[in-house]
Amino acid sequence: MEPYAEIPAPALKRRIDAGDAPTILDVREPWEHEIVAIPGARLIPMDQLPGHVAELAGEREIVVHCHHGQRSAAVVQWLRRQGIPAVNLRGGIDAWAVEVDPALRRY
Repeated sequence: MEPYAEIPAPALKRRIDAGDAPTILDVREPWEHEIVAIPGARLIPMDQLPGHVAELAGEREIVVHCHHGQRSAAVVQWLRRQGIPAVNLRGGIDAWAVEVDPALRRY
């Protein structure tokens, strides 16, 4: 598997707070997104991504997340092969809940 870039949850939160928010792409299933979501994240389940390549190609930067970071890591690699700038949220939404917003529900 080729290497990919990652961003830790606190660093992403700092960027959001500073007004430098990238597009946040949630590649989990809808039922997972209903349990907990990062505010402003766009849900496109992993298996539906090929149908959204053209619209994602216009984004300057995308931070991809899933539950723990494995699915999103694979998506980041795939997006980068399509020429779309993407990085992985290290540890996924679970890390976001632990490191940024402990009030969020975990599953």
